[in-house]
Amino acid sequence: MKKLSILAVLILGCITAQGQTTPIQSSVQDVEKKIDSLLALMTLEEKVGQLVLYNGSWDLTGPASNLDTKQKEENLKNGLVGAMLNVLSIEATTEAQKLVMENSRLKIPLLFGYDVIHGYKTIFPVPLGETASWDLEAMEEAARIAALESAAHGVNWTFSPMIDISRDARWGRIMEGSGEDPYLTSKVAVAKIKGYQGNDLSHPHSIAATAKHFAGYGLAEAGRDYNTVHIGENELHNTVLPPFKAAAEAGVATFMNSFNDLDGTPATGHKILQRDILKEEWNYDGFIVSDWASISEMIDHGFARDKKHAAEIAMNAGSDMDMEGGAYESGLVQLVREGKIQENFIDDAAKRVLRVKFKLGLFEDPYRYSNAETLKNISFEEHRNASRDVAKKSIVLLKNDKSILPISPSVKNIAVIGPLADDKDTPIGNWRGQGEENSAVSVLEGIKRAVGKGVKVTYAKGADLGMGERSFLFPLKINKTDISGFAEAVAVAKKAEMVVMVLGEDAFQSGEGRSQVNIGLAGVQQQLLEEIYKVNKNIVLVLINGRPMEINWAAENLPAVAVAWQLGTESGNAIADVLFGRYNPSGKLPVSFPRAVGQEPLYYNNKNTGRPSNPEHVTFSGYTDSPKDALFPFGFGLSYTTFEYGEPQLSANTMKENETLEVKVTVKNTGKVSGKEVVQLYLRDLVSSTTRPVKELKGFRMIELAPGESMDVIFTIDDKMLQFYNANRKWESEAGDFEILTGSNSRDLKKTTFSLNK
Repeated sequence: MKKLSILAVLILGCITAQGQTTPIQSSVQDVEKKIDSLLALMTLEEKVGQLVLYNGSWDLTGPASNLDTKQKEENLKNGLVGAMLNVLSIEATTEAQKLVMENSRLKIPLLFGYDVIHGYKTIFPVPLGETASWDLEAMEEAARIAALESAAHGVNWTFSPMIDISRDARWGRIMEGSGEDPYLTSKVAVAKIKGYQGNDLSHPHSIAATAKHFAGYGLAEAGRDYNTVHIGENELHNTVLPPFKAAAEAGVATFMNSFNDLDGTPATGHKILQRDILKEEWNYDGFIVSDWASISEMIDHGFARDKKHAAEIAMNAGSDMDMEGGAYESGLVQLVREGKIQENFIDDAAKRVLRVKFKLGLFEDPYRYSNAETLKNISFEEHRNASRDVAKKSIVLLKNDKSILPISPSVKNIAVIGPLADDKDTPIGNWRGQGEENSAVSVLEGIKRAVGKGVKVTYAKGADLGMGERSFLFPLKINKTDISGFAEAVAVAKKAEMVVMVLGEDAFQSGEGRSQVNIGLAGVQQQLLEEIYKVNKNIVLVLINGRPMEINWAAENLPAVAVAWQLGTESGNAIADVLFGRYNPSGKLPVSFPRAVGQEPLYYNNKNTGRPSNPEHVTFSGYTDSPKDALFPFGFGLSYTTFEYGEPQLSANTMKENETLEVKVTVKNTGKVSGKEVVQLYLRDLVSSTTRPVKELKGFRMIELAPGESMDVIFTIDDKMLQFYNANRKWESEAGDFEILTGSNSRDLKKTTFSLNK
């Protein structure tokens, strides 16, 4: 055994137990040879060990505290663990790595994973909010900063980005994704992956990214987390899978499968998804990790008898690593020996895990992410500035009657009211990494910093949003009765020239396991808003939220409404930048805001049906008590200036399969200040072999124009843009007529047509 261990070290060029390194080449062929050489030396037990992911829920810098942790430490020492999560310091990751490197036979280093969702220490907007910026470069930079801070604390693997298409505001985890559109989500996925992984995964400031959740998780029935998903093959390929295909093509290091079942098969045990599509059709060479215990949860689905049976199903389906499920470590070896799992499946899974470790450079230096110098050299002030930049770009202005915003310098008395106005914790949002509690800049703080000396800012909370303990584990108990603070808030509002109302959701009202049947202003907030409105109608509503909300009354009655999401560390400063005109809002909604929760799931790229719209008759696809469209549609967002769109012009009216044509749209700033605009391109296939959406986003450009300035924005149409998963079960275009639609959002569009000839 000792000779084999030494041979392995020589083949791999691993570091010694003392940390000395021997450089290795990292070409693809070289890495594959090293992986094969190492695999040939591994026992079946060691191969299975690479597929085991432990939660680091004990003090790795001290002695094991109970039998469970003692056994886990022994497994680490024996090389029977491939990765750990929630080990969150240089000291802890170093100690865990030492357990492996100083004791195991083959000294295969560990991966250290963590949910770095929208920042590690410096917190950026929640992903749904960040997507509202439509600024891919800013999102890439946010991920790069998160990667750097993670790497500096010993983490080399993030379970992000979440790229589930989500159309239902009731689903709490909608805050963690990029909304309802496959094209936009695909673009965000690639930007985030590039930010996390950089151009070279072996760079010590890069970390491995994870595309999750594979697949369909965001379409859970009734918006209820973990619930079943009922979609057909057409919807799966045309709506759910495109962002994952983009992630695979971008070289994302890992995939994570999802909790839900899909058409009767739990995703963790779904062979078509994992082996047939991802690994074979897409030729993906990274590995798939389960979500937390999702392998063993197939027992609760009624799909597996016990953990051993669950391990058999998951491995045969192509799930490579078991996160905290206990199924693989307890069952795989015996299953191979019983002939129920082919050993080449174990080999393939282990190779995929080893490949990621090689790409990260861990075989060159297992302690490369335990470098204290990295942390010393980080400029957290620069990172806060970047957080503020992304945050202000993410704010979406929904309404601004009579140009009440930006707040004029002539306004000398501003009342800031609401349960979230001086909240320094909610802006950090859920899935907050290692962001410190109560560390965000509040809206009140941001406004006070922004105003001049001659401006009076008064504050009244008005009411508490919730009562008692609140955290990720303990949902907020909503205050539905206590209005004792109303009188003070009303008195403050009476004396003010303008009121900034800060309402919305607590940080832990959205997120995993936070589905809701009501998506309006919770508790007594709506009542407070209406009481303030009675004494001062000059109100700007700032929404702090993690999901689309039902805000009909506010949209109808208030002069100004801005969606500020949960913006992270610099939230209050970013909001003040927009309120006082230091930044002209440019955000656009990545999700539709409903008129009523009864519309959910709601999305712009719906299909027409056989009776799309005939309000003169009852029998059409709509509602008898409400319009069927969104209150504020996907892609919507106002500016402090105005933009005029010309008619889209085509370079030709027809194109062939191997040709392209150009669409030109002229956009003019017709207002008085400079502003940014997201010019959007949509397409509709008028007649096809399967029903198609009424429109689909196919391109967007962020432009900036001075007052009176015009710009010709040009989009290129090619055959790939016209392809979809059709009746032939292939991605291909079909000859016929198409509409091209351009404009500032998915509702207000101008169109033209062209034909594809084959």
